[in-house]
Amino acid sequence: MQRLLLTVPCPLGTESITAHQVRQLGYETTQVVDGSVTFEGDEEAIALANINLRSGERVLIKMGEFKALSFTELFDNVKKLPWENFIGKNDTFPVKGYSLKSKLFSVPDCQSIIKKAVVQRLSEKYNVSWFEETGPLYRIQFSIMKDIVTVYIDTTGAPLYKRGYRAEGVLAPLRETLAFSMIDISRWRGDRPFIDPFCGSGTIPVEAALYALNIAPGINRSFECEKWDMFKNDTFKYAREEARDNEERDNKIEIYGSDIDPDAVSLAISNAKKAGVADKIRFFKADVKDVRAFSDRGIVMCNPPYGERLMDKKSVERLYGVMGRKFAEYENASKLILTSYEDFEKFFGKGADKKRKLYNGMLKCNLYMYFPEKKG
Repeated sequence: MQRLLLTVPCPLGTESITAHQVRQLGYETTQVVDGSVTFEGDEEAIALANINLRSGERVLIKMGEFKALSFTELFDNVKKLPWENFIGKNDTFPVKGYSLKSKLFSVPDCQSIIKKAVVQRLSEKYNVSWFEETGPLYRIQFSIMKDIVTVYIDTTGAPLYKRGYRAEGVLAPLRETLAFSMIDISRWRGDRPFIDPFCGSGTIPVEAALYALNIAPGINRSFECEKWDMFKNDTFKYAREEARDNEERDNKIEIYGSDIDPDAVSLAISNAKKAGVADKIRFFKADVKDVRAFSDRGIVMCNPPYGERLMDKKSVERLYGVMGRKFAEYENASKLILTSYEDFEKFFGKGADKKRKLYNGMLKCNLYMYFPEKKG
């Protein structure tokens, strides 16, 4: 098996979480920067990472990194890379990417130059002048940041947050990768009651159940690279078998999800069934002000409506006031609330014990954390 550099993009603010998961798979990280984690691995690592990573967005093969101030430099450096190690003469290889704060700022021009460089390299290696591109997909991605070009091949296809259980959703859904990151930050390990009183389509409770039962998030979906020649063996088959052997479906867990919208509750139940965890979560319709508090220590975690999500400013502020009074009843519970609303603490009625910046897609949010007072 060949040694590869693999990069896992992840939501900003979750880099350390993703790096820890990579190390749990048995690989050492070589670079952790804003929005991505890089490590060395082989074909097996690609399969394990795609199936098991909970906060990563996708798994990319890092082909090369270099400085380019002109299209000539871009072309020459891309052409030097060993594309023939992956892309066959019948394969499909589109190019997409972005450029920020760089002399090469035209993304369409960069796409065209990179494509031409790869075509010329493969033409010389395969002694052909035309590529039909009818075979498996090898999506080439590039980023140009402050004149530094990084080029990848995507192994994943549909991003990893698309677990396969949420075919449809309510308005303004929370990405599964971010939902898991919130759970990881909470230090919840399935040992305490857990409730999301704004469950929407059920993402947070479902991710909590998958995590507590050690069910791999990608176990029931496919990945683009499974069609590649290098994966015509049983690499993914064995990785899935290992993941299933590691499941702990008999774990006793107590997870609840509620929402004021009955359609959302129905959808959450449907999504939990697709994820195979419906018997581990109790969903019910309720206004947040009517949800009964835990009698013992637990976790309250939610992604309530905010300005960009579903409600106007005054309604949001009233809701946060209701939440503050209601959540005060959860004396022995930790409370974690994700919102982009800058004045959340003011209307909630209490400053957070801890705050962490996270991104829901491109939307900057804060995770406000409240912990029970230590007694004695």
